[in-house]
Amino acid sequence: MQENFPFERETDRYRVVMGLEYKGTHFHGWQVQKSGMKTIQAAVEKAVSKVANESISTIVAGRTDAGVHATNQVIHFDTQSERTEYGWKMGINGQLPDDISVKWVQFVDTHFHARFSAKERAYRFVIHNSWVKSALLHEVTTWEQYSLDEKSMQQAANLLVGTHDFSSFRAAECQAHSPVKTLRELTVERFGEFVIIQARADGFLHHMVRNLVGVLLPIGRGRMPVAWAEEVLTHRNRSKGGVTAKGAGLYFIKASYDVPNFPETSPGPTFIQPILDMTHHRFDQV
Repeated sequence: MQENFPFERETDRYRVVMGLEYKGTHFHGWQVQKSGMKTIQAAVEKAVSKVANESISTIVAGRTDAGVHATNQVIHFDTQSERTEYGWKMGINGQLPDDISVKWVQFVDTHFHARFSAKERAYRFVIHNSWVKSALLHEVTTWEQYSLDEKSMQQAANLLVGTHDFSSFRAAECQAHSPVKTLRELTVERFGEFVIIQARADGFLHHMVRNLVGVLLPIGRGRMPVAWAEEVLTHRNRSKGGVTAKGAGLYFIKASYDVPNFPETSPGPTFIQPILDMTHHRFDQV
């Protein structure tokens, strides 16, 4: 297997990085729970350990909450088991439930870290904006019955971009050392019945994206003024913010790294990708 490595191995253990796609509807988030509740991490580690024939622990680029999805989640693990990249991918996929999939596998230097090497992370929040709810989209989008003004939402989003104290958008149980983050993008676009919110930052606080959406939605409905977004930000108090948006519409779409030849895949999710492809929209550049 030595020819698969782009670097010199120093020990019998080596590092494997994988790109995951998952539907989080029936899981209690990413992280393993002491209670034994069903989580993405528990399912992935069980499958990887089976293929590796040893106990495997994984590190993730960004934890996701209960009901939240991912199109391009990144994880890594160390192992001494000899498998090809293709062997890892096919073997693990054969052990995973239908709502989790390994999209790609790559061997990396042990200096790579899925969490700490990430330069920024990106999410998409997909809203199905229709008077009638969809029977097919209810687990993969957030349904908004009342018409949204995406232009007002974008004006409000512009007030939140930059380096700020995001305490007003931080869950009470957030364990981050600092509430200061640099929000590099907060874009709101409509594609027919879909309103898509895209957020990129150097890092996110617990529930930060869902709380950002929770402020933008009342503005889009016309129930709060555009300036309210900045007022919430300035208060630095979670109690002054909006309701936390549901997790069903949220997708972890990308973690960015300074790694040569790192795999690039469409941000998705797949059911909106044809719309973006047809419009050749800048949303496809994450």
